[in-house]
Amino acid sequence: MQSHPSYPILSPYLKKYPTSAASLFQTYNDITYAQEWKDITVVDLEDGGGFAEDFSYVFPCSLSEKFTFEQLQNAFSHLEIGQIFLAITSEDASIVYYKLSTGIVKPPV
Repeated sequence: MQSHPSYPILSPYLKKYPTSAASLFQTYNDITYAQEWKDITVVDLEDGGGFAEDFSYVFPCSLSEKFTFEQLQNAFSHLEIGQIFLAITSEDASIVYYKLSTGIVKPPV
């Protein structure tokens, strides 16, 4: 992991959140190299890190990690945005993104 190009950027967060390190690393590399997002910023919410681009925010967590409603509320309140993507990672390197919005959002017809 230390030899990967993204390690210098993520190192402080990987050390600060060791239980979320794998999710942080996997999600960052997915949105950077596979999804090809540009100008990604790491955001520290003090109870877990995430990644932001000027139009989106991604909150990574693993399938086995305990994720609370309070963490989700914290992300919405600190970022002052109406939607985030929850990136759920698993040990087999798969990742699923869920788009979450504040309040009740009517699905498109």
